[in-house]
Amino acid sequence: MEGELNAAGKRFGIVVARFNAFITERLLQSAYDGLVRCGAVKRDIGIVRVPGAFEIPSAARTLAETGKYDAIVCLGCLLRGDTAHYDVIVNEVTRGIGQSAQETGVPHAFGVLTCDTLEQAIDRAGLKMGNKGFEAALAAVEMAALKEAISRQSSAISEQQIPRSARNENTARGPRPTASRRDDKSKIKPAKNKRTTQRAKKKRT
Repeated sequence: MEGELNAAGKRFGIVVARFNAFITERLLQSAYDGLVRCGAVKRDIGIVRVPGAFEIPSAARTLAETGKYDAIVCLGCLLRGDTAHYDVIVNEVTRGIGQSAQETGVPHAFGVLTCDTLEQAIDRAGLKMGNKGFEAALAAVEMAALKEAISRQSSAISEQQIPRSARNENTARGPRPTASRRDDKSKIKPAKNKRTTQRAKKKRT
């Protein structure tokens, strides 16, 4: 089983960081184009901008918890500097996006670039290495379709486990009435004693 690249009838949310906008805007344009090419309607694509990559998980979780979106696309760009700040942000962003996807059940596509230099980021934003925003959009479409297919299959399996005759009887007859203990006791006849029956016969004779 695998998801199809068909976004028709589905809604998508895009969370994009403004930091390093020279790169993230290119990712956004390609992600938006990828969703539309797969059949998504423009009015069904919501775009949310956040200050930086660190704020992406929080915004993505907020969108997912609304229940209005079938998948979330997360876009950002982190460039390594001279301090440990880069490693801390990368770990938190990755963990936050993954945790949001697992706890909400809404697929999240990871389109956050983690590069050592600006040249590497440019190559991954539409130059030599393709565009990671476009790839993230395709991943979001496929995962949304896969989730829908799995839910349909699980519901079909659960219905097949119950026999049709049982389903029809339960719906037609409804729940069976349960007799009370008092009614059961009233139906039970007291047992006759042998001595009393013999005495009654002698008197008759």
